[in-house]
Amino acid sequence: MAIAKRALITGITGQDGAYLARLLLEKGYEVSGIVRRSSTAEINDLRLRWLGIEHDVAMLDGDLTDLAGLIRSIKDVRPDEVYNLGAQSFVKSSWQQPLLTGQVTAIGVVNMLEALRIEQPGARFYQASSSEMYGLIQQPEQSETTPFYPRSPYAVAKLYGHWITVNYRESFGLHASSGILFNHESPLRGIEFVTRKVTDAVARIKLGLASELRLGNIDAKRDWGHAKDYVGAMWLMLQQEVPDDYVIATGRTTTVRDMCRIAFAHAGLDMERFLVIDPALFRPAEVDVLLGNCAKAKAKLGWEATTTLEEMIMEMVDADLARLTTRSERR
Repeated sequence: MAIAKRALITGITGQDGAYLARLLLEKGYEVSGIVRRSSTAEINDLRLRWLGIEHDVAMLDGDLTDLAGLIRSIKDVRPDEVYNLGAQSFVKSSWQQPLLTGQVTAIGVVNMLEALRIEQPGARFYQASSSEMYGLIQQPEQSETTPFYPRSPYAVAKLYGHWITVNYRESFGLHASSGILFNHESPLRGIEFVTRKVTDAVARIKLGLASELRLGNIDAKRDWGHAKDYVGAMWLMLQQEVPDDYVIATGRTTTVRDMCRIAFAHAGLDMERFLVIDPALFRPAEVDVLLGNCAKAKAKLGWEATTTLEEMIMEMVDADLARLTTRSERR
């Protein structure tokens, strides 16, 4: 009988961590996750519960800023694969918390790599890099060879995490790969992110619980895909004989304005009646356009996105309508 592979996921209670945990469980892995203790511990597994897998994963107390704790976690789990998804991942907050963002999103990566190098150097490592690293874009389409120009403390921190992963791969021979993931969303996306902010507001307006949606720059363009597609790419990277870096994207860019239109139209609402532009919500330094070129992932991993933006936004609106309706019925 084959021995099940063991995977360790940081950020397991986030959107990507939850979908990845489900995928790995379906493939027969033993899945453990590192969870930072907080006063909201009782809702930490909300996304895992939504997917019905909260009892199928082992949870370990830990923090990306605590190297000793990470070493203990690696020693306890002895993982075959480590997926580093944990981060302070909200771009807007990174301007208010640049030092915290640096400690968690940048230094946290080298802490995990160092723990792996010391305790389990044969394990395969995935680093969650970000399209935000491209920032002020240097090429119309962004690929693995496009120069980076980060425009937020979050993006700067992600860039450190990306390059330290390359450095550990080249310095110590670790099987360490980075996925430069463009925007990816789902019903599990946090309410602070623009797609979920939109779909939640549309659902509230539809149910008479809100009267407007306030946004900042709605002319920014993003390449949006579905998180459940993108975690499949993470897994594929760690199945390759040679570690490498890959852009994961749809190859289609859409304005926030048009994304809003899709959401409002699906709910049968006129966007112009409810959308309010609030200058206070503009970023200090904007990323105007992101458009990923995933030709390398398609050629080497056999990966491509399967869910359209329209399908994803409609799914998110329906999920928020269901959530809010159930919540209202409980009162």
